[in-house]
Order: sequence, then structure tokens, then C-alpha cells
Amino acid sequence: MEVRNCRKCGRLFNYIQGPPICPGCKDLIEKKFVEVKEFIRENVSASIPEISKQCEVEPALLQQWIREERLIFSEDSPIGINCELCGAMIKTGRLCNNCKNDMINGLNSSIRRPAAAEKKPAKESSNKMRFLK
Repeated sequence: MEVRNCRKCGRLFNYIQGPPICPGCKDLIEKKFVEVKEFIRENVSASIPEISKQCEVEPALLQQWIREERLIFSEDSPIGINCELCGAMIKTGRLCNNCKNDMINGLNSSIRRPAAAEKKPAKESSNKMRFLK
């Protein structure tokens, strides 16, 4: 195991994986997530800056939760983020449906399917007798 300083509070902790944040700070972030989720349920038309201000959460953290698909908004919600490829407005995730489909099609076409083994024509067997000299 590796010992690191927490990025948020500076305390030492045993780092295993993920962001370098101590368990205490992770718990605080999860509590903030629950608070944000409840605020959004009560205030459906709230914007990202408004949610950030009321819940005392950085807008970047809100956008991270949206990209991770932890927060998903309905189509009539004013909240949205941009697709990472084309810039279209999306409600959750990293890519819009068109870019997802394009990526899937590109990956599928790049995987070459094994072609049927070409059959070599069988050598004509001749009934001729051969002699070695």
C-alpha cells in the first residue's frame, strides 16, 4: 500500500485506488451528493450555479457527477452539459446518442471478422505412373 496526503484536507492515508482523497473526505462528498440530490428533487428548475450556491458544492463536482451518470436530468430540465465530441447538449454521461452510435459502429467495423478459409483447389491426382531415375 502507498501512503499519500489527501488532496482536500492534507491528512495522510493509505491510498489504494481512485482519486487521492482520504476516507473522511470521501464520506463528506457522499453526504454532499445526497444533499444535492434532495435539493434537485425539491427544486426541479434549479440551474447548476443555483444548486452550487445553495448546496455549497463546486460546479465542477456537479458536472463530474453528471458525466459519471450519478445525476440524470429529465428532458424538460434546464440543466445540461456538452457532449465531449460534438458539443451537443446532453442530460447525463459524456457523449450524445449520435456520437455513442458512431463510436460503436466505428469499433464494430474495426474488428475484422474472420473470413471463411479460402478453399484451395485440390491437386488433380493423376493416374500417371512416375519413375525415379
